[in-house]
Amino acid sequence: MSRTTPSARPLIAIPARFAATTSALRYAAEVNARALIEAVWRAGGEPASIHPAAEADVPDRLARFDGVLLPGGGDLAPRRYGATDTHAAVYDVDDLQDTFDLQVARTALDLGLPLLAICRGLQVVDVALGGTLEQDMCGPEREHRHLTHPVGIERGTLLEQATGVPKVDASCYHHQRVERLGTGLTVTARAADGTVEGLELPGARGWFTAVQWHPEDTASEDPAQQGLFDALVRAAR
Repeated sequence: MSRTTPSARPLIAIPARFAATTSALRYAAEVNARALIEAVWRAGGEPASIHPAAEADVPDRLARFDGVLLPGGGDLAPRRYGATDTHAAVYDVDDLQDTFDLQVARTALDLGLPLLAICRGLQVVDVALGGTLEQDMCGPEREHRHLTHPVGIERGTLLEQATGVPKVDASCYHHQRVERLGTGLTVTARAADGTVEGLELPGARGWFTAVQWHPEDTASEDPAQQGLFDALVRAAR
């Protein structure tokens, strides 16, 4: 049951990302992308950044929200998925951020909270369910950074229902990708080179879909991308 009144905007929790500096503040900050916040707002949701903290109270903290959005960010520590070495391209690893995001993913799925996971968020869910990541996609010629490319979507998936199309032009910024799927996950979208671009969890208690690209980049002008945020907020009502 929604925690909001019928006229209120569903409250969407978005874990903040640590930033060493920001132009508008004198000190380090906790941030979320403006395009991401605006996409949730356009969908009718009330976006709320939440502070990454100790994992023990995550279920209590999420209980007050109607939905969760796991956004993009830096790389997960390779040890989180059992790797014994770290590729030189791995960047912006933060142990607290990893611990918090992984627990948020597990808790949202356990509680059946509507969950949209984007880029790093998709990778977090995969790792939270026992999957692994390819630490680097072999440099600039193969990585999906600063790149918009077509992504094919599987028929009958929540992703197809949300976007309303069988193929999207996806704005990507990632140098890692799913290697082994986490328990129960299925692939809902792929790029032409075979890269996993979408994941879902059939039988999940609540609405859940994940994309490896950044729908917020083009959501203001592309109804298919905005449809992901609209679907999250609808599920959260």
